[in-house]
Amino acid sequence: MARTASNAATAEPDTSSAAALVGEVGVDVGDNSLDQLIGYNLKRVYILLQMDFREALAADDLSARVFSALSVTVEHPGISQSDLARQLGIERSGLVAIVDQLEQRHLVQRVAVPGDRRVQALHPTDAGRETYARALATVHRHEEAFFDMVTPQERDQLLAILRKIRRTAE
Repeated sequence: MARTASNAATAEPDTSSAAALVGEVGVDVGDNSLDQLIGYNLKRVYILLQMDFREALAADDLSARVFSALSVTVEHPGISQSDLARQLGIERSGLVAIVDQLEQRHLVQRVAVPGDRRVQALHPTDAGRETYARALATVHRHEEAFFDMVTPQERDQLLAILRKIRRTAE
């Protein structure tokens, strides 16, 4: 991961790690009740993953939300904005700014749905499909690097467990 390589290249010690804090305070901060909680560990991993994800997609200037919206639109051309909001689990009002950004960058276009002027279907442009393909390849490389300590079997198990939890909770 770029984060690890850049930390190693700097002269400053990495004080964000548990090992660095052990030396400062004399206790292993990983040895506590928080470390035994699934939610706490998921949150900590999510924060690290999100930081690395932002770095990975910086070249394409895509946030996680914009990438997700583009992904669903490319894979489901003609999806309505309401259906896209439901698919992503965000409020429709919050989606408007994301779609505006995608449209301003000429990655998607809104098309009125015949018979209902209130509904707009989203269609990826050629530039949107190209940007998505490039970004998806970047995300795959990012995940390979981020989860390099996990075996392919463990990765499959983790993904299956996370999907099961998500589908049950949604």
